[in-house]
Amino acid sequence: MATTINLQRDIFVNAIFEAASKNKDIYFITADFGAQALDRFRAELGEQFIHAGICEQNMVDLAAGLALSGKISYIYAMVPFVTFRCFEQIKIGLATMNLPVTVLGVGSGYSYDDAGPTHYATEDIGCMRALGNIEILSPSDSVSTYACAKISYENPKFRYIRLDRKPLPSIYKEGESRFLEEGICEIERGDEICVITNGYMMQKVMEAKARLAQEGIHIGVADIFKIKPVNAASLKKIANTYKMLVTVEEHFLSGGIGSAIAETCVDFNLNVPLKRIGIEDAYHMDNGGREYLHKLCGIDVDSLVERIKKCHSELMLKNKEPIPS
Repeated sequence: MATTINLQRDIFVNAIFEAASKNKDIYFITADFGAQALDRFRAELGEQFIHAGICEQNMVDLAAGLALSGKISYIYAMVPFVTFRCFEQIKIGLATMNLPVTVLGVGSGYSYDDAGPTHYATEDIGCMRALGNIEILSPSDSVSTYACAKISYENPKFRYIRLDRKPLPSIYKEGESRFLEEGICEIERGDEICVITNGYMMQKVMEAKARLAQEGIHIGVADIFKIKPVNAASLKKIANTYKMLVTVEEHFLSGGIGSAIAETCVDFNLNVPLKRIGIEDAYHMDNGGREYLHKLCGIDVDSLVERIKKCHSELMLKNKEPIPS
């Protein structure tokens, strides 16, 4: 993995700013003011920048109207406020009419770790994936974030793009774009087990991979860039070269990427064992930082190492079982 680190939000907004400078039909609507990239957009392209205030639901309806008028529109806020709070408006105003509006959320998972459950985004994939006509993208680094921004104005459609609040290390090389077509990309080759993850959890899985390698367990790692629709062909290509898939996510197990992968395996008859690691069916009201919350949920690096080791042990035991006569 490379070491380039940038805020996903700024990369995305700056890319839209550059596109909007050349295309007066691009409008950026936000409920947030707290970013330098937003300040520049507002100052230099004020006629294409709309601050909706703390009125996220109205923001959706405004974007729908712009889209119906032939404009390319974006709605932006923290993940919980642009998804959960606006869910009915998104369903009726965007999904049912299949309007080309990008729903952009920052703060996936426990990004806003000390802000409490009002700011946690641990159910957004499950909620948004249930909508019809939607495409869901979740970039894991600067390269894939910039690519998200580019395709959002070159090929506008109803999309939800989720970004982390924290800067993320690079996993793709500059100019690399295979994730756009593949949707699920193998980042590191392994032996029996491939771990599928994305976003902030990618670096955690990479840390776990390094520690597991010291014990002779060499896992593969794949990035799921496109959560909906899952690219069944890419998943099959990966599944055919491993004996087990493991999904890791900073999201409730119900409806998350593990569910998306499991559904795809069933729908396309991919006969490979699958284990899901994520947040169990319970809320944690504690504060104490993201790593503390991860430990409570069993998705910190120590827990990942032990849980993947258990998966490996189960797989090895199964491989040793006698063939029934």
